[in-house]
Amino acid sequence: MASPQCCANPPTPSPAGGEGKVVDSFGGIKAYVAGGQDSKAAVVLISDIFGFEAPNLRKVADKVASSGYFVVVPDFLHGDPYKPEDADRPIQVWIKEHAPLKAFEEAKPVIAALKEQGVSSVGAAGYCWGAKVVAELAKANEIQAAVMSHPSFVTVDDIKEVKCPIAVLGAETDRTSPPELVKQFEQVLSSNSEIGYFVKIFPGVSHGWTVRYDSDDAAAAKSAEEALTDMTNWFNKNLK
Repeated sequence: MASPQCCANPPTPSPAGGEGKVVDSFGGIKAYVAGGQDSKAAVVLISDIFGFEAPNLRKVADKVASSGYFVVVPDFLHGDPYKPEDADRPIQVWIKEHAPLKAFEEAKPVIAALKEQGVSSVGAAGYCWGAKVVAELAKANEIQAAVMSHPSFVTVDDIKEVKCPIAVLGAETDRTSPPELVKQFEQVLSSNSEIGYFVKIFPGVSHGWTVRYDSDDAAAAKSAEEALTDMTNWFNKNLK
């Protein structure tokens, strides 16, 4: 379910932003890449509905890369991020053309390309819309570690089928994945002794806070930084 919070605080796209580079095809998809291509561990970052040109998402990619990962941020929205100002395509219309399950299928060749490059372990992290893609990858055993931040469309049944270590970072104020639902995820994960998990609900923040914060808001930026640290720690624990 996409709530109005999913569409709040849209970023200003920055096509040339970041310390990495944009390549026309990585596993068949245009992507932003950062980090050393000789790394044995890689992370696929999957955007929210606002796409792979979001400046804060690229900052996250660069920081994860600085921890020793090769990072790929595919353009699973194919140059068509959600635009709140487009009255002819409200979120209900836009989402029909951008089903997370389609991106899940498109992610498989990206992961295959990483393996061909010599990567031995792959993690995936998704935000809002992208978290559903990560859930599908985790269910299909395509990745070795997963992180979902303020997920959308992810159900308890999805969590029951996860096959790799997973971290869920939730917001205190989130109509899409409220703390009650995140706690249900935690209950499911705690009953499966074979799957490592980390669940955290961040106080004082709303859905989307990890990538759609105002950089002038010190408290919001600090909370986003904390989420980034938790995510990186999770990958360090499970990919290296």
